[in-house]
Parts: sequence; structure tokens; C-alpha cells
Amino acid sequence: MPPKTERFEMRLEQNTLDRVDAWRAGQSELPSRSDAIRRLIETGLEGETRPAVKINDGERLILMMLRDMYKTLKVKGDIDPEFVADAIWGGHYWGLEWQYTGLFHGHEDSRANLSEVVNILDMWSFLEEAYEKMSVDERNRLEKEVGPLGKDIKFWGFDGNNESERLGIARFLIEKMERFTRFKGRDLNSHMPTTAAYDRMSAIFEPMRASLVGRTLGVSQMISILKEQVHPENRKA
Repeated sequence: MPPKTERFEMRLEQNTLDRVDAWRAGQSELPSRSDAIRRLIETGLEGETRPAVKINDGERLILMMLRDMYKTLKVKGDIDPEFVADAIWGGHYWGLEWQYTGLFHGHEDSRANLSEVVNILDMWSFLEEAYEKMSVDERNRLEKEVGPLGKDIKFWGFDGNNESERLGIARFLIEKMERFTRFKGRDLNSHMPTTAAYDRMSAIFEPMRASLVGRTLGVSQMISILKEQVHPENRKA
């Protein structure tokens, strides 16, 4: 039976290692360099093996009929129907990928990331609502217990560089689907990785979630959640 794994040596330039480390830092848990490189290789291979554009006979007929409708109605849009028709007549389907890269990008949001983002937005909705209803004394206690991160409680968003999929999911939910509308109109780019902190906060929030029907978070609950914004290794004793 062949071995399940094979060890081999790899040497990388410092610039490449720096990019790998930057990618690692943006993950919800910090993977080792070897694990990070393994994941990146798998992602790259999946992209390379993604099936090319395929159009069956029925789809070709529909597309050509749509081309004729565009011509008859003189419709102007982002897709050039004559280019599509030429690609179909000549079998140049690769041309569609090259011409419309935004359409044939091969990306699909991770269901795990979608679930994570929904839970995070839900948590921050409760946090913001509770903060808005707090008295001055309660806000002062929150800031005293949590520090600067206990003041002006607002959802930070996600990092556009290292958490772009999560940021895209959040913006689509809020701006296009009208979910979590309290965050509507915000930029939502935190310009720094936030997911790891949110995950720590969610671990404290989720057990409380079932008891929040018809009521908001209490000050003590807010304190315990917001303290998780700081990594345990960086907290004062």
C-alpha cells in the first residue's frame, strides 16, 4: 500500500513566506506554516481543475434566441450578444471566460463562513442594541471594566485584505438582502483581522442567546463578551 503522505523539502523566498504569514494571520485559528501552505496548494489546485465553461444544446438554442431578442428590441447591456453568439458558433467558450471574468470566476461562498458571519452579525446586533439602551452609569461601568473597547460599541466589520469573503457576505446580506439593516450604509472594512476576536466573543455569547427573547443583554453579560476582543495572551492579570 503506498504511503498516505510524502515528505519533501521546499525553499521559499522571504517575500513569499511573508505573504503566507499574512494569510495565516487572517484565519480564525492560526495554522502552522506547513498547514497554511497545504491549504493554499489545495485552493490553487481546485481553481486549476475548475471545469471550463460548458454549454449544452438547449442552452445554446436559448442563448441564440436571446441574442435575436436583444437585436430586435435594441437592448443595451453589459453583455455583448454578438460576442456571445460568435463564441458559441465557433466553439470558443474559453473566450467567454476571458471576456467576462467577473461572471465566470469560479468562486462560491463557504457555507461555514456564511454561518459564521450570520452569527457574528446577530451577536453585534444584540451588543449595539443593549449599549444604546444603557444608562450613563451602566456605560461608565462597562468602560471601566473593559477599557477603551467598552466605549462606543459598534460593529467593526471584517478586514478587506484577509477576510474578504466574510466582508463580501456581510455586505451582500446587509445591502442587497436587507438583513441586519442596523449596519446598512457602513463601510464594514475593519482594515485589520477581526474574525478570531469575534469567534472568542461568540463562544461567550451563544450560550446566552436562548435567554434573550424579548430582552437585551445585561451589563455583566456585555462585559464578559466584550473582554474577549483582547487575545488572552495580551490581557492584564
